[in-house]
Amino acid sequence: MIFPKKVLILFFVVVLAGFLIYFLVVKQGLFSSEEETTESVSEKVVQATETPLPVKVKTIKLGELVLRLRSPGEAVTDRITIIKTGVSGKIGALHVKEGRSVQKGELLVELDNREFQLEVERAEASRLKILSELILDNQFAEKNTPENASFNKKIEDEKKIYERVSQQYQQGLVTEEEFESASKKFEKVMIESGNKKDDIIAATKGLTQQEINVKKARLNLEKTRITAPFSGIITDIKVSEQQQVPAAAELFTLVNTERITVHAQVLESEIGIMRAGREVDLFFSAFPDEVIKGKVKVVSPIVNSEDKTCKVIISIENSGVVLKPGMHAEVEIEAEIFKDRLLVPQEAIVVRSGKKMVFVVEGGRAKRRFIETGRENEYYAEVLESSDFDSGLREGEIVIVEGHFTLAQNARVRILED
Repeated sequence: MIFPKKVLILFFVVVLAGFLIYFLVVKQGLFSSEEETTESVSEKVVQATETPLPVKVKTIKLGELVLRLRSPGEAVTDRITIIKTGVSGKIGALHVKEGRSVQKGELLVELDNREFQLEVERAEASRLKILSELILDNQFAEKNTPENASFNKKIEDEKKIYERVSQQYQQGLVTEEEFESASKKFEKVMIESGNKKDDIIAATKGLTQQEINVKKARLNLEKTRITAPFSGIITDIKVSEQQQVPAAAELFTLVNTERITVHAQVLESEIGIMRAGREVDLFFSAFPDEVIKGKVKVVSPIVNSEDKTCKVIISIENSGVVLKPGMHAEVEIEAEIFKDRLLVPQEAIVVRSGKKMVFVVEGGRAKRRFIETGRENEYYAEVLESSDFDSGLREGEIVIVEGHFTLAQNARVRILED
């Protein structure tokens, strides 16, 4: 069947028109829909990136940069003593118990004192016997004639010399040999003059020695009563009542825990920066939640030859914490203090590509700043000056210390209140 030429042309025109309508209506609508979807996603991404990120900040300030030394330490008391007996004997009464607090001068131990009391009475009786004989001899003795004026002047001159040398000896101006020489010359003149006649007779009769015996007997009697040399706590009791003990026997220990110091050891290379009066933080394992304040009291002038360390004695402020001798402490000592330094908190510093940088807040956005640091401690770093506009920091600027590790340049931020 043969179609006319006009019919074929019309058929192709209709088919072409159908294809055009299909592309204009169906395809164009699909493209428009995809385009709108892409634009919507882009807008959402933009909106998401522009949402302010929450951050915490701190202000850059000038201040003191304190460098600290760390060292182990031990609590020590300078008031601890072992109570011992002064004489041998039987313990008649023991007035102490383990852990009991006692006051200075309080009676702690009584030894059986009957034998010592008898010894005092025996020595006193001998002294009185010799004294009576001496008094009788003096009653019947002839009086010496007074010395002439020249001899009296000699006594006066030697006395002046002795008093002058004695004063110089106390001041450290003359030697002990010079003092003894002047003393012997003055004593010789006094004996020659008869002024020491009674002392000499008493010595030859044995009265002087007997008086010494009486004093010694009384001293031993006093030693039977043992009192507390200072206030403290009783510990490590080693004896009991009715026990026979020798002289110098250890009875117990008395310790005062009110005056505790801490002894720390610092290296020989660090002695030069140690100063008395520097602040100290003390951390005791027995009190993990407490930071006890102290000050450097003494830096020892001696270096231990074995471990090349030097002792530092630290006084402790009244903290209300009961410390005991022997407790271990970690010590942080202010070693060096640098004033008027521009300080940045350590938590503000991030390192990217090997460079230190911080983010400052300007107009609600995070601005990157590269910095160079000098000395630093656990909490702060010293910021060195920089001539570049986009580097360094200035006093009063606000730096981000939390929420900045994933920040990008010019990101919007929202400051959280502490």
